[in-house]
Amino acid sequence: MLPMQTTDNSPKLFGIPNCSTVKKTMAWLTEQGQTPQFHDFKKNGVDASTLARWLRQHDWQVLLNRRGTTWRQLEASAQASVQDASSATQLMSTKPSLIKRPVIEWPSGTVTVGFDPETLEQAMAGSAK
Repeated sequence: MLPMQTTDNSPKLFGIPNCSTVKKTMAWLTEQGQTPQFHDFKKNGVDASTLARWLRQHDWQVLLNRRGTTWRQLEASAQASVQDASSATQLMSTKPSLIKRPVIEWPSGTVTVGFDPETLEQAMAGSAK
């Protein structure tokens, strides 16, 4: 089970617990002294307002994971229907496994997508201010 803490000063990590990138990110954050809140979006979903918040900082093509099994298992017509932020949001809402992992909401309001230590360090530093 991934650690969970309910303080407003903790980053909130969205992902799937058995995802290797989520596990790597959680380990990295723990090494940095962070204890993120964890939101399992496979079990708990991701609502439209959360996706909209992420899309204010990242293009829909950054959030949509087209490399994963879930994307490859979609029918070609479903894949072809994703043409813009609206259609991507609709699909990610119904199939959260299509969201690139992890997504982290930092206390500063910054949202990061994926595991990149340099980007995470910058977001963490911005949240410490």
